[in-house]
Amino acid sequence: MNTRRFGLACGVLALAVFLAPGAWAWADSTGTPGQERNAAMEEILDQAQWLGHDGFLFRAGGKVVVFDPFRVKTSEPADLILISHGHHDHCSPEDVAKFVGKDTVVVATADCTAKLAGLGADVRPIAPGESLTVGGIAVKAIPAYNTDKAFHPRANGWVGFVADLGGVSVYHAGDTDLIPEMDGLAPDIALLPVSGTYVMTWEQAVEAARRIQPKVAVPMHYGGIVGTGKDAENFEKALRGEVRVRVYK
Repeated sequence: MNTRRFGLACGVLALAVFLAPGAWAWADSTGTPGQERNAAMEEILDQAQWLGHDGFLFRAGGKVVVFDPFRVKTSEPADLILISHGHHDHCSPEDVAKFVGKDTVVVATADCTAKLAGLGADVRPIAPGESLTVGGIAVKAIPAYNTDKAFHPRANGWVGFVADLGGVSVYHAGDTDLIPEMDGLAPDIALLPVSGTYVMTWEQAVEAARRIQPKVAVPMHYGGIVGTGKDAENFEKALRGEVRVRVYK
């Protein structure tokens, strides 16, 4: 074989090896951005705390983010507190105060901001469709409302949130039914109400998870005012093999 043909043969062989599935698997195993994001998501999930009802605390990148604290038994300075609407079990000044430090920013709907004005935090209003960034944490407000009951009218401008925690997206749905604004969100983590009565039933939350397609779905809004652990259990069972579910205790 002459030199030119030998070089061409080597080039073809190298390309075949590069395109082989095993070669890509090896490359992925060294740490791609996707794998790094998955690892970050698992760390966030492991460090997360369910505060009861719709309340959650997340830690990521040295930041502490709290959603809708209510009747909490813990206290820790947060960088960002997100309040979905003005109902007492979401906008609770005495519970928010437990997470207010010297640099805390609270983002809340307009009907809640006045209630939180005396806490010494930087309180900022938000409405559906609006976005802002606090300390490097990008937040977008997603509409949250009822479709077959009157507890959370769409006209009130109440919200859920999508927050970017170190490259991991977390959707806190707030108090809502299954709504079209959920379609295509595709966050890494979705926190979904499952109790029924004031929000989605667990069956409706299952359909919401199928539409949203998060990597991990987490049930909430039970065990306090309404709903039980059975709702979370049914939600998890119904999604087995479709969407991964993590239930916090």
